[in-house]
Amino acid sequence: MKKILFNMTDAELAQFVENMGLPRFRAKQIREWLNRGAPDFSVMKNLPEKLRDDLNANAQTLPLRVVKELESSDGQTTKFLLELGDGEQIECVLMRTSYGNSVCVSSQAGCAMGCKFCASTLLGLKRNLTVNEIYAQILVAQWELRNDKLSDKPIRPNGDANNGDVSHIVIMGTGEPLQNVENVIGFIERANSDMGIGWRKITVSTCGIVPGIHELTRWGRPINLAISLHAPTDELRSKIMPINNKYHLQDVLDAAFEFSGLHNRQLMIEYILLAVRGENGEPELLNCTPEYAEKLSELLRGQNCMVNLIPWNAVDERDFVSPSGNAVHRFQDILIKNGVHTRIRRERGNDIGSACGQLRLKHKK
Repeated sequence: MKKILFNMTDAELAQFVENMGLPRFRAKQIREWLNRGAPDFSVMKNLPEKLRDDLNANAQTLPLRVVKELESSDGQTTKFLLELGDGEQIECVLMRTSYGNSVCVSSQAGCAMGCKFCASTLLGLKRNLTVNEIYAQILVAQWELRNDKLSDKPIRPNGDANNGDVSHIVIMGTGEPLQNVENVIGFIERANSDMGIGWRKITVSTCGIVPGIHELTRWGRPINLAISLHAPTDELRSKIMPINNKYHLQDVLDAAFEFSGLHNRQLMIEYILLAVRGENGEPELLNCTPEYAEKLSELLRGQNCMVNLIPWNAVDERDFVSPSGNAVHRFQDILIKNGVHTRIRRERGNDIGSACGQLRLKHKK
């Protein structure tokens, strides 16, 4: 197996270079390229061609490589299928938005949560990702943005201090971040220190691992927290999210509001809107009836939160269907009437299957 230079310390990289019979300053040159996210050695033009060939024969740059890259028709979203050193695959998504360049990263190869509507969990959990493997996803996106600058693509001004670079991070890709909380925290600290991404521009999304939320509370950084709720009762939530059998709805919300209240941060409530195919072929609402809108309002009224309504992104292996636009807006209207801050998420990258796990599942199949 080739050595992964990104995983080496500066001392280890210097020794590796010396063992190749090269001067130590080459290690510094290589490190600069690694920190920029160089996908291979061919781009390191300040190194001699023979050295690049020798490096390519014995090593690789990052702890992952791009297997497939898809870009949405509007040019705003790029999805990467990435292969790790052991052959496991993950996904990350780059979203170019009006407020900056946001990257959604994976924290695990696969997922053990078993949510009935999700593609990520269909292949099960393989393993946790290391800090380096999570961080390298940001570098892949950063390299893509650098290519934007070198191409004919217009650089979209967004008013952000990181204009043209990664400015926001969402840990919401494949896997449950709080099952890998130690490495996730290590990644966030590195993104903050090495890339200058502010705490308040980083979001961790969880389906409700209560001990993990408490660990974030003890850690004490003012990041954003998103809770994948998807149902306003324990009975319904347990049917579509098995984790609710272990960590009940109110316990999840209590832990989440404790965390968000520490720094007066608004808690994000993620709520996928689901329907099933009725006998007459028409969608029958599952978790987004007016009655459930009222129950969700009872849970959240008066709290510092925002409900992000997400029309279901179809997965062939799942039996759900998307509710109608009228049903979505009726659900939102009831929440707003009850004083709950609510928005409908703008769908991005539908034409490239940008929802969690879709590209990985398709490629494995």
